[in-house]
Amino acid sequence: MEEFYLICEDSLEGIFTGIYDAYLKKKPHGQIHLLTGGEENYRLFAVYETCTPDEGKAAKVAGTIMREFGEEAYLAICRALASREPDKGEAIYKTVAAGLAMKNKRQVMGNLANPYIHRVFELARFTANEAHFHVEFLRFRELESGILYAPIGPKNNLITFIVPHFADRLPLENFIIHDDVRNIFAVHPARRDWYLVYGDEKLKQAEQNLSEGEKKYSALFSSFFHTIAIKERKNYGLQRNMLPLRYREYMTEFQGK
Repeated sequence: MEEFYLICEDSLEGIFTGIYDAYLKKKPHGQIHLLTGGEENYRLFAVYETCTPDEGKAAKVAGTIMREFGEEAYLAICRALASREPDKGEAIYKTVAAGLAMKNKRQVMGNLANPYIHRVFELARFTANEAHFHVEFLRFRELESGILYAPIGPKNNLITFIVPHFADRLPLENFIIHDDVRNIFAVHPARRDWYLVYGDEKLKQAEQNLSEGEKKYSALFSSFFHTIAIKERKNYGLQRNMLPLRYREYMTEFQGK
């Protein structure tokens, strides 16, 4: 039986385009697989095709998911799309296929007996949890220009899930959130909508230009944080559980420690 492997760009548009192209083949879903970024070992008797991202195709797939599965399921799929795991494309494609075959399509994410749906559920949950942590632990720093700047280093591509939280609470501020791992900047001009900028070296260099007030208050806050604790009640195991070490690199109170 001939197998088809569609190689998609690692993005929402890329994977949704792959799903659209998979349906165009009119083959059993078991014969079609979605890959993100290719495969190291190509299989014998398999056909590999590259899917070029297409906004029109992606919009149609997104519309179908939203209409048939509902907003909650669509959000879960989008969270899974933000995962760094290489099997997400396959899991999402097979979840969409399984959901469209269900009588009650709105209950697709509750069908955890299906291994692909269960995998999407896992990926979405992990991304949502990490986004929650970054909302809690993100630290803004004031630059010389008065712009608020916050670097983060997430495992998953979740910057679009955390920016709305701060845009809603800081509508009058100019701020930038920088995904240091992927070099993506979320730019929020005061009183305007936020947008993404990819790989801008000037924005990255701006991180070094902290205002004098920021330097003073950062030192003061760090000093307060490390002297307020009661020595006899320190519990480093509990600290690591509540605040994993990988977040501390980007937090003001741990700078220089």
